[in-house]
Amino acid sequence: MGKFNTSAFRHLALWAGLIAVALSVFQIWQGLTAELSATVFRPVHLGWVLALVFLVKPAFSREQVSSSVYRALRTLDVLMAALAVWACARIAVFDYDDISFLMDGLQPLDEWAGIATILLLLETTRRMVGMTMVVVAGVFIAYALFGDALPDSVASKGFSVEEMIRFHIFSTNGVFGAPLAIAAGVVFIFVLFGAFLQVTGAGQFFIDAAFAVAGKYRGGPAKASVVASAALGSISGSAIANTVTTGALTIPMMKKLGYTPAQAAGIEAAASTGGQIMPPVMGAGAFVMAQFTGIAYSDILLVSIVPAILYFGCTLLYVHLMATKLGLQGMEITEKIRTVMAQGWHFLLPLVLITALLLMSYSPVMVGIAGCGAILIAAMLRKHSMISFAQFYEGMKEGALMALPISVACATAGIVVGVVGQTGLGLQFTQFLLAMSGGYLWSVLVMVALAAVVLGMGLPVTAAYIVLSVIAVPAMMKLGVSLLAAHMIVFWLSQTSNVTPPIALAAFAGAGIAGASPMASAVQAFKLAQGFFIIPAMMAFSTLIWTADESAWQYVSSILATVALIAAVAGGIEGRLATRLNALVRAVLLVVGTALLFVPDPYRTALVVLVAVMVTADILLAKRQAAAHS
Repeated sequence: MGKFNTSAFRHLALWAGLIAVALSVFQIWQGLTAELSATVFRPVHLGWVLALVFLVKPAFSREQVSSSVYRALRTLDVLMAALAVWACARIAVFDYDDISFLMDGLQPLDEWAGIATILLLLETTRRMVGMTMVVVAGVFIAYALFGDALPDSVASKGFSVEEMIRFHIFSTNGVFGAPLAIAAGVVFIFVLFGAFLQVTGAGQFFIDAAFAVAGKYRGGPAKASVVASAALGSISGSAIANTVTTGALTIPMMKKLGYTPAQAAGIEAAASTGGQIMPPVMGAGAFVMAQFTGIAYSDILLVSIVPAILYFGCTLLYVHLMATKLGLQGMEITEKIRTVMAQGWHFLLPLVLITALLLMSYSPVMVGIAGCGAILIAAMLRKHSMISFAQFYEGMKEGALMALPISVACATAGIVVGVVGQTGLGLQFTQFLLAMSGGYLWSVLVMVALAAVVLGMGLPVTAAYIVLSVIAVPAMMKLGVSLLAAHMIVFWLSQTSNVTPPIALAAFAGAGIAGASPMASAVQAFKLAQGFFIIPAMMAFSTLIWTADESAWQYVSSILATVALIAAVAGGIEGRLATRLNALVRAVLLVVGTALLFVPDPYRTALVVLVAVMVTADILLAKRQAAAHS
């Protein structure tokens, strides 16, 4: 048994690494050549991904079962990996030009290949994402199969297994639909770009630059955490990964400065989650949004810049108020920004390149590949940042492994999207949502926000966005919200599960580093991430998502109203702006903040002026008090 452990398992890990690198090579080749059609490329990608999951993610760890059972299970994993390759290969070579399958049905082997693909996909989803998503997909599959047995108000036709397999497997719907297309294309390449940022040291450069910029100010490490997450979080593709990466450095510093462990964890979680809505990459969901809406990614990127800045401004405000209440100062010693930039300025070039190319509407896949090449070339420009072949190999391997949960989650989410389209459930749900809301937009937003938190407890952000968008966007559009604004609202609300109790995964990750209570950290993260609720509300009730129909003044007015709303709510909740606020002022700020959402111009403008006057008066009072004490 010892020989098996030290030899066979080591060889299995080696093979898995080689297969992961080969997947990265294949993805780059497909991105450059577009040699394979969608009906071939997507099954090949999924087969590769499923096989890799079985090889790198055992169903049970060695500590959970006996050695003999573990060996048998790992052997079974290899067999399931082989089955996944066979099933997806059969799907990839399926002859779609022969329309006899539409009249006579699928051949038995094709049907079994489809069934195997769905079952294997659900098992890999359970391993990589969790049981909740499997249950969600299972419920939708059951609805498609047995919907005819339900009451008329929610019933569907009821499809046979063969019809389900034909629609969800042997077409570009369902498993091989738009979500997997995005995951297998542009998302994979940008995840690979993120892996190269880490192995070249570019990620550490952004963290160092954030400390150099913000570390000397009041509550410096906390503000540096926010700045670093804004720069790095968009590219990492995961709020949890960003929390762990930057939090390993920032959380101990925040604790040392005087923040409580729960506050340090909450700050890092709120900042890291914000990275998912920060251009130029915005995690994976924005690429899915471009596919769903038919709007160019460059346009989505442009309208996302101001809301993202407002979110981080909101988080920084809470961090500053928290530091002021605790009487914290900045870091005594910080590296000069000039020194940091001298060491790593070359790492800015790839980010400038991909941002420029995205704005010029180049293909996102080609932009991602250009970014990967640029970061490697940039690293080789300076002797201290040159990487070895081993580091390059590690980047290629880690990029593929980091993409696995995204691909399986998107493929499984495709089942949900497919069932909604196949059964007409989307229209039924839209009518239900409108009926439950009483036709009020604010009521729909509350229900979508609650649904986002519940779905996010078990689904990755991208999967939660996909599921919510197909059922909630039509309802919001019927109430007058534009297509892009509706998708943006759902995209933002899908992030909230990372910071919202009772299951706030990013906050829990930060709590592990900080040695804090997970629930206390989640409460702090929820407070600091208020922008995830305030800003989508302003997207719905104002012109914060700018379109050609609105004037520049309407857009500026919406920005100012959002700033005023953030300041009013922060002051009301924290009980402090420049000075400590009494109960009456706090109540006035909260009432004015709420009114800013619903009142039209010119009343909204008047409320913005009122908040500005209150904030200015408080700042002047603080200066008078400081002068009196000096």
